[in-house]
Amino acid sequence: MDGTVILGGTGFLGPHAAALALARSRAAGSFARPLGPPVWAVGRNPDDTPRYGTPRDGVEWVQRDLEPEGAVEALLEELRPKRVLNCAAMARVAACEQDPERAARLNVGVAGEAARWCGARGARLVHVSTDLVFGATEPPRPAGFREEDPPAPVSVYGDTKARGEAAVLEACSAALVVRLPLLFGDSGGRGLGASDGLVAAVDRGERPRLFVDEWRTPLEVTQAARALVECLGRSDTGLLHVAGSARTTRHALGLVILEEYGLPPDEARACLEESRQAEVATGGPRPPDTSLDAARARRRLKSPLDDPRTALRRALGGMAEAPGEGA
Repeated sequence: MDGTVILGGTGFLGPHAAALALARSRAAGSFARPLGPPVWAVGRNPDDTPRYGTPRDGVEWVQRDLEPEGAVEALLEELRPKRVLNCAAMARVAACEQDPERAARLNVGVAGEAARWCGARGARLVHVSTDLVFGATEPPRPAGFREEDPPAPVSVYGDTKARGEAAVLEACSAALVVRLPLLFGDSGGRGLGASDGLVAAVDRGERPRLFVDEWRTPLEVTQAARALVECLGRSDTGLLHVAGSARTTRHALGLVILEEYGLPPDEARACLEESRQAEVATGGPRPPDTSLDAARARRRLKSPLDDPRTALRRALGGMAEAPGEGA
């Protein structure tokens, strides 16, 4: 067994994780094997996925539909990796509300299959979950929800992700479940995440409506990916919250994004419309506050978990760092 598999490697987060996993593997390379152990990124549309890694063809892209029952275990048995990062999910809240059975298959079934294989083979598993496993209650403290707080989702998406967490930890006691918040950053021009779509809409002359009553702890996508790759090289188990250091609203995040992309504060504010959740049909229930307290991750990880403005300045200034020691 060798190498790293990234399930859901063609989404928003996956390609960044693949690039950083490749950098980690290259650091372990040799004269005979300069790229080190293989990195496989698995998804439905690898041909349309941005390549962030160096060399651009260093990651092995695998086109595979993970939805059929047994597909995940068959793939992992074929590749036999030492490490598995599961980013695969049905993540759109409205789509999950419309098709809860499919959401359960992708968010619970796929997670359980990956965990069963890793548990049986002794492979390292890091499973990605979400802050939206919370929301039915207010955070019990100003910094947000901690790992020991019980999940209380309000949507099908949040419910299936919570059940996926339980399936992973039941099938693979050595697994680590990492809850991530709202992500923003470079999606390779695909309009994914909380920033690329916003900037594109403003460029088209639209005035996006952003919530002033939805609180999150957003994290820049390369920082999320870097933390996950670092976690692959560690032995932490159970639950870990990995989130940005600032609790902020969607509207305030939008202002920071536009300002860091070059707009003066007054112009940025004029480009956005303040809105409340009750005023917008979102296709599913949205919780008012799912802020995550990431104090435990900050104590354990070397990867930065910055506030949005600092993170964007790092990313836009080309200041990205390699995964932390031990990753």
